[in-house]
Amino acid sequence: MHYDYLITGAGLFGAVFANEMKKRGRSCVVIDRRPHIAGNIYTEKVNGIHVHRYGAHIFHTSDEEVWEYVQQFAKFNNFINSPVARYKDELYNLPFNMNTFSRMWGVRTPAEAKARIEEQVAEVRVDEPKNLEEQALNLVGRDVYEKLVKGYTEKQWGRDCTELPAFIIRRLPLRFIYDNNYFNDPHQGIPVGGYTQIVEKLLEGTPVILNTDFAEAVREEGEGADAHFVMGEDTFDKVLYTGRIDEYFDRCFGPLEYRSLRFETEVLPEEDNFQGNAVVNYTEREVPFTRIIEHKFFEFGKDSETGEPIPGTVITREYPDSWEEGKETYYPVNNEKNDAIYQRYAALAAEKKNVLFGGRLGMYRYYDMDKVIRAALDMVRSLD
Repeated sequence: MHYDYLITGAGLFGAVFANEMKKRGRSCVVIDRRPHIAGNIYTEKVNGIHVHRYGAHIFHTSDEEVWEYVQQFAKFNNFINSPVARYKDELYNLPFNMNTFSRMWGVRTPAEAKARIEEQVAEVRVDEPKNLEEQALNLVGRDVYEKLVKGYTEKQWGRDCTELPAFIIRRLPLRFIYDNNYFNDPHQGIPVGGYTQIVEKLLEGTPVILNTDFAEAVREEGEGADAHFVMGEDTFDKVLYTGRIDEYFDRCFGPLEYRSLRFETEVLPEEDNFQGNAVVNYTEREVPFTRIIEHKFFEFGKDSETGEPIPGTVITREYPDSWEEGKETYYPVNNEKNDAIYQRYAALAAEKKNVLFGGRLGMYRYYDMDKVIRAALDMVRSLD
């Protein structure tokens, strides 16, 4: 068979691209090296609970078109992300708001909270911050930084805040209202029944081949206008590649850096409520995981099909991890060094007329889910 596109990656970017191309009469095949579709938003049902296999994913957007688009494929509940932060035996609401400041200092009014923060910032202010610690202290003062920023950030990056560049934190939102809603976007929620169904519907009618690695299964033949791709007995005019861009080009300019994650999921059939919230962050560096997710609370503890309360619970501890070959890539390390290397790969990619690069790995940037959908839609339209 001959197809217009071979799409590498059955995650959200590749699935939206495939769906839109199918509408336009283009033929596509999707491959993925994992044994399942949906990439990092993959959810699976465990004891009646939709478990987010690769960490918590809360959909939020201010993009009206993207919100309308995604609702074609799932009904969304009105889940609002209101994480709790645990520092030693102290519990704080996130994002930093009046509930946080009241718990930390006993203040009651926005004026009192602002005065406390301004006082602490004045004590430590550095005119030209040289690292993340100095930058954060300039923004929020010592108490918020040491209890809620320092340890969590050091775990995420695997380095001391004094060794991290200041530009990583350009701002730390401070809200002087009693509001625990983590996001400002008007549209928020979790798809009832999990995320996997969205990708299943996006890929309906498109052949999908799993457990297939692009580098091992696909070869490029021909040159110039005659260049095309071959996989088995099938041929393809073009490729959409959503894997690591440096891997595609055999790391010819050197490897790009990534951070990984490790998850430990525990089924607790005898315990109905482990922590009382969907997400609890652990901000001490001495605690090896960054957060615990209790999945049932993403759907308010009820079975999405019957509406009945779900007995038991499932939790996942999330551990930041260094990345090396064989581990999953989660976050590009967007510092000056890596961004300079990426620009060289991007220039090389621009010369490939029969290959498109998309998604957070293909474009080497962190994307929220709505931004992934927006980028995929924009790419398709640029080809019309």
